[in-house]
Amino acid sequence: MATIKVLLRKNANKDGTYPLAIRITKDRKSSFIHLGYSLRKEDWIETEQRVKKAHPNSKRLNNFILAKKAEASNAALEIETHKKDVTTQAIRHRIKPQGGATFGTQAELYLKRLKESKNYNCYVADKSRIKIFMKFISNKDITKEKPSGKKDVVERGMKDIAFPDITLGLLENFKVALISKREASERTIMNYLMVVRSVFSQAIKEGIIDGRHYPFGKQKIAIRLPESTKIGKSREDVLKLEKVNLPIAVHDHARNLWLTSYYYAGMRISDVLRLKWSDFINMRLHYTMGKNNKPGSVKILDKALQILKKYEHLKRHPDDFVFPDLKEVNLKDEFEVQRLIAQAVNRYNKILTKFIAPAAEIEGKLTMHLSRHTFASEAGDKVPIKVLQMLYRHSDPKTTLAYQSAFIYKDADDALDAVLGK
Repeated sequence: MATIKVLLRKNANKDGTYPLAIRITKDRKSSFIHLGYSLRKEDWIETEQRVKKAHPNSKRLNNFILAKKAEASNAALEIETHKKDVTTQAIRHRIKPQGGATFGTQAELYLKRLKESKNYNCYVADKSRIKIFMKFISNKDITKEKPSGKKDVVERGMKDIAFPDITLGLLENFKVALISKREASERTIMNYLMVVRSVFSQAIKEGIIDGRHYPFGKQKIAIRLPESTKIGKSREDVLKLEKVNLPIAVHDHARNLWLTSYYYAGMRISDVLRLKWSDFINMRLHYTMGKNNKPGSVKILDKALQILKKYEHLKRHPDDFVFPDLKEVNLKDEFEVQRLIAQAVNRYNKILTKFIAPAAEIEGKLTMHLSRHTFASEAGDKVPIKVLQMLYRHSDPKTTLAYQSAFIYKDADDALDAVLGK
């Protein structure tokens, strides 16, 4: 059983007063919650845990102390009733949670942690999804609109919501609203639900809410990601892309980035933009994949070498970037690096689809990520999985097998031929 006591902390402030705090003790371990007030030692009765009557605000402070002590005792009793093994930290979080006790305040903390972990892509995507959810619970219009540029997740006029009020019915209504108001696909809906789940899980870990209120899982809201179709461009399309005349420099640059990714086994565009001249040694490319820090080496194809030669005039130092997109960025600010990469990818995706694909007579969308799918499609079942694992820099061959299976059609084609004939 936890014990609750109000006391003055040992370390004095600069003015000689001592912070007033609640101490929670359990199994000889203690946690403290500062109450936001400080007192002189001569104004405090330690044995009675109250302020002396001589203090000018003694009555108000003592009422405040009694209320906070009762609140702490009730919270400790509630959490210990539902859980056998409870730490003082868990009780502390229940009384004074980090970030706040509502969904909106916990969502702000969740996004803050994403930003601190330098995860730009997740931060941007999840911030937008949380804002749409907050608009939904505030009965505001969630139809697609241009970004407002406002930074706060909970804007003026929006309501916040307590976690127990995020029920199965509310989430089912949210799913319907995403379909009717935003024409969201099944995958998009799952992405929205996953971020709500992430904030909910964080609140449970912080001790803000009990797990029995969790609305996800069996016989509740199920999150199942639908399988996505992965289709690359044809070999003929790659040849068209290589040969098409692109007199506008930025169009040629976008084409060079796409082909560089393709020539290096579908290298992620984020890694392409980070390539440095020092990564190329003795006609081989040595680089470490940014996603999982897995190193590797591949030969430089003649076609890739021709692209490199286009950028040699920009080289000033071996550690310079091959491509100029990250030239001015502060490399110590990883969040800013990821932001610039995301902006570059969006810019070049528009150029590839709007200008380059029509110029090369390539049907459909053309994006940077399609270079990866195109290589995988070309590889099909011609290359052993172990070799592809090395090229893709996957840590587990199961990941390679699962990814490559989307591009292997031979068995299915042979089965159709066996039954129906060619």
